[in-house]
Order: sequence, then C-alpha cells, then structure tokens
Amino acid sequence: MSTAVRTFDLAESARRKLNQALHEAADGESFEVLNPRGAHAVACGITADIDVVVRGSVGYYGAGMHQQGRVLIEGNASTGLAENIMSGEVRITGNATMSAGATGCGGLLVVGGNAGARCGISMKGVDIVVGGNVGHMSAFMAQAGNLVVCGDAAADLGDSIYEAQIFVRGEVESLGADCVPKEMRPEHVETVAGLLAAAGEAAHGVDPGDFRRYGSARRLYNFTIDDVDAAQAAAQAAGGDHR
Repeated sequence: MSTAVRTFDLAESARRKLNQALHEAADGESFEVLNPRGAHAVACGITADIDVVVRGSVGYYGAGMHQQGRVLIEGNASTGLAENIMSGEVRITGNATMSAGATGCGGLLVVGGNAGARCGISMKGVDIVVGGNVGHMSAFMAQAGNLVVCGDAAADLGDSIYEAQIFVRGEVESLGADCVPKEMRPEHVETVAGLLAAAGEAAHGVDPGDFRRYGSARRLYNFTIDDVDAAQAAAQAAGGDHR
C-alpha cells in the first residue's frame, strides 16, 4: 500500500492527466490537487478506495459519478457536486450551487456551508448533510435516502417526493406537492444522530432532537380515474378535447 501523497498542480498539469491518474489508482493511494481554480469535472468517476484532497474551489460536476474512496474539496463547488454518487464520501468545506448530490444512489455527501436550489434532486439512496441552508425545490422527486439540513430550507421542499426522508433543523419556507410534516420518532432521531456524527456536524453542538421530519403523503402514487373526467371536462369547457 502506498503512503506517499501524489500531488497534481492544475496550474501546470492538465485536468485530464489528473483524472486519468485517479482512475488508474490502486486502493490506499492518496492525492492532493492544487490550484483547481474552478475547473470543471475535477476528481470524477473514482472507482478505487483512495483519498483525494482538492485545495480550492471547483466548477461543474466536481467529484461526479463517485463510486469509492473519499474526496475533500476545500472551497466551494458549482452545479452538480457529487452528481450520481454511488458510494464512498464527498465533502466540501464551503458552499455548493445547484443540484448537489443529484440522482445519488448511495454514499455520503457533506456540504459544510449552504447548498443551492434542487439539492438532492431525484436522490435514490444517497445521504446528504448540509451544514447551512438549502435552496428551493431541494429533494425534488427524491426517491430514497436522507437529506439532513442544519439550517433553513427554501420554497417547495420535497416537491413530488417518494420515499426519501428530509430532516430540517431550521425554518421551511414552504413544502412542495405531496410533501408533509411527519412524526419525529426515536428511530429518526437516531438516524439524524448517526448522519451528523458521520458528517462531523455533531462536534459543533447540533442536537439531533432539534430536527423536524418531512416526507411523502403518498397521494401521488396512484392514478385516479376521476382525474381523467375532470381533465376532459376542463378541456371541453375550454373548447377542445384532449383525450
């Protein structure tokens, strides 16, 4: 097992060379990335149990398609941070813009600051912990996994949600379609406590008992034939028939 840290300076080396080295890496290797300067697709598609530290902010799709190992980004990230993460861990010390953790199927994503709109959109099993606030339509069509928000949530939280769970410590501006408050039972407090511990937020005095839980009312799961009659009546009243 290698113990030396391999360093790539993106001010001098192409991003393609970095990602190729990460794709070819063996389990146990460690990497340091200097001067990312907002480059897109940094540290994407990692499939080995390695450690990567990025010293600065990244652009679109940082640590996207992550499968194994651990990525730490010391800075901010643009759209699509850890998009389609499958397993492993991705952490960022700063803020993430839109769609952090989108379509994630597993693993852990930790955002130290705030996350923008559509955080956790269509999440399918990933766990996301946000130290600050999340933007509008976060957890839109979220199917599975947990979104833990230590701050506030903007409008339309959990719109069209399936079976994912949302936990918010602060205020929620509004809930989206079919998303409702749910009872915070002891097993849910335990879930939040475990995720806070994994994310390191527990060390900052965040009490898992302060969170409220939100999830699906399951009203959108089944097709109702009455809806067809109502739609046809509305179409005919408007002068058309959209059957």
